Order: sequence, then C-alpha cells, then structure tokens
Amino acid sequence: MQVYFDNSATTRVSKNAADKAYRIMTEVYGNPSSLHSLGIKAEAELTSARKSVAKSLGADEREIYFTSGATEANNLALFGTVESRKRTGNKIVTSAIEHSSVIDACKRLENMGYEVVYLKPRDDGRISETDLQNAVDENTVLVSLMAVNNETGAIQPYNAVKRIIKQKNSPALFHCDCVQAYGKLMIKAEKIGADLLSVTAHKIHGPKGVGAIYIKRGTRIIPQHYGGEQESKIRPGTQASALIGAFGCAVNEIDYSAINHVAEIRDYIKTFVETLDRAYINSPKDALPYILNVSIEGIRSETMMHFLASREIYASSGSACAKGKQSHVLTAMGLSKQRTDSALRLSFSRLSTMEEAEYFCRVLKEGTESLVRK
Repeated sequence: MQVYFDNSATTRVSKNAADKAYRIMTEVYGNPSSLHSLGIKAEAELTSARKSVAKSLGADEREIYFTSGATEANNLALFGTVESRKRTGNKIVTSAIEHSSVIDACKRLENMGYEVVYLKPRDDGRISETDLQNAVDENTVLVSLMAVNNETGAIQPYNAVKRIIKQKNSPALFHCDCVQAYGKLMIKAEKIGADLLSVTAHKIHGPKGVGAIYIKRGTRIIPQHYGGEQESKIRPGTQASALIGAFGCAVNEIDYSAINHVAEIRDYIKTFVETLDRAYINSPKDALPYILNVSIEGIRSETMMHFLASREIYASSGSACAKGKQSHVLTAMGLSKQRTDSALRLSFSRLSTMEEAEYFCRVLKEGTESLVRK
C-alpha cells in the first residue's frame, strides 16, 4: 500500500483540474491578452477561475490577482505594502513561526531599515493575542500573521488582528497567509478584516506554479515587477492560463465537510502515537485536523522517514521549503533539540483513508521497535 501523508507540502492534482489544464494547453492555448478568438477564449478561462477564487474568499473578482504561487503572493504583500506606506511608519509585526517566504522577506526588510517584531508562540504553538496587542502601535504599517501553521496545524488568532489594529488606532494593514487554511476552513477575507490574503493551488489539489493574492479594494500596493498590463499591472507577465484554469477547477471542488473525515484519521493516529514509548504530540489539541506533528524521541526524523519510505509511506519532518533543516517553528515553541530532531509532520487530505492510517500505525510501531534510538 502506498500512503501519502505529506499533503501540506503538496497535494495530488484532481483529475478534473488536470483535464482542465490539458484542455487549455491543447485547445484554448491562445495568449489571454490577444484579441483574436483563441485569446478571447483563454481570457474567459481566466475570468471563470478568478470568479471561483473570489467567491471562495467572499471577495470581488477585481480583488483577485494571480501569481506564481503563495511565495510570490507573500513577497508582494510585504514588499508592496511597506513600500507604499513608508511615510506612515516603519514597523512590521509578524510571528516567529511564519512560512519562510514571510520570515525571509521580513529579514530583508530589516536590512533595509524597517523594525520587525517576531512574536514567539506559546508552548502550544499559538501566538498570544495579548502579545499581538502589545506589539501593534501607531508606527506599525503591516501585521502579517498566518491563519494555520504549516508544521503543527496550530490555528492562529487571525480573527483578532483587525480588531486589535483598530483598538490601538494603528494605520497598519493586515496580511494573512492562508495557504494551509484555504479549502479547509471557510475563511472570508472581508469577515476576518484582511487587507491582503495569500492562497495557492497546489495545496487544494490544483497544480503547482499558480496562486493568488487578494488585495482589498482601495488598498494601495506597489508592484514588484514591471512590463505589462496583465493582472492590472499588479503582477505583469503572460498569465499561465492552463494552470489558472486548473486552479479554478480545484477551487470548485473544495469540500469543507471533508474535515470530519480527516479528523477521524488524525485522531486514530494520534491515539496510537500516544501509546508508544517516548512519543510526543507537538500539535495543539485544537489544531487543524489536516496536520499532526509528532516526535518519537531518540529516532531522528530522517531515519524514520527513510524507514517509512521503504514501506511506501511518505511524510516529512516539517516544511518542504526547509529542505530538512531543523524546524524554526518547533524551536520557537521551546521544544527540546531531541524533540525537534525527531519530529514528523503527517498531513492529510480528503483523499486520505482509514486503511492508510492503520497501515501507517503498524509500520510506525515496527520502526520504533527496530530502529536504534540515540
């Protein structure tokens, strides 16, 4: 049996999304900016996908701009926002457990002279609302906080950000990285008060290489690329119409009710892991069920992952972007080096099955009994 428990890294593209991409590449292959019939048909595919993404976020289609993925969307949100507001203030508030596309962008902004506050999580992996409130002030131009952490599944207080900004009478805009929450939690941009919001296709059974940024109408942002009229000049360049069309198709297949099925799988594995010797659950109790982070202390992550892969079980030690480096998320949570060195991230999708969970538990038990602990 092949078991794929690395869905937070990427998901399998749905057949309908793949078929849509193939059809556009082979039949509706015109440049969406061309004025002939093939171009007009390609533009219609973009419009349809834009409407789907907008509807999923409770937004107007004119507030959705397609990008190459969430990394570009996050970078555009951070650099584009602070550049447009440099006369307003120079402080950015974020967390120490953001995705590297936010953390690294913030480090670059620090080098450019901006003050960046990296809020540390509590030991359950959540950012404290009190800490957030204490950090935001009249000099803050941007608060960037993810909705769900990509390593632990901890749900962050994204619903409180806009309220705190208003309470502190701050001019700050709110950017929310919704990559791990999108398609799982029903998040509406206006309801949570986001001024900017990032999503990507390949976490919801769409293709890699395409994402989107929501920019609230009236929010000024400076483009980071130049050279064309596409995406209202916010993200110029010929649109990847096949990928965008497939993205829209994947959005239309979102099933929020799948969270119940996924929770059953997560709970089964969690209960089993708790019976193992020197095993720990690193995800909080109220984490998004799609992610479960565990540690089998004494067995390095890489060793266990190789063992699981030899039985055709695929998981990870954390963010795929980290390339196996020690987790900055678990470190920020204050976990011991032994816990972080042995961490495994299991991430599920609507395609995951209980049979896969049972097989995983059998193999994990075999691994804990046969691998040498250090």
